[in-house]
Amino acid sequence: MSGQEKDELIRAQNELIGVLFEIIKRLQANNTLDEEYFGIIASDTVRDADQKRLDEILTQRTENGKIVAKLLEKLRPSQ
Repeated sequence: MSGQEKDELIRAQNELIGVLFEIIKRLQANNTLDEEYFGIIASDTVRDADQKRLDEILTQRTENGKIVAKLLEKLRPSQ
């Protein structure tokens, strides 16, 4: 294996690690948001501020999901 091939392999591995790290980070963020969401829902009353936060949580979760989907697409082998 030539030096250039090794460099390309290392670059590809670093890119893969970066993508996987971002996926994990987004999924962990969604888990944290889920905990907050269910904490608010489980309370006896949901105030206007709580409803606003619930909407924010759902928006953030959706955005994270879209980003994860795009990142997973990057990992698919090109055909």
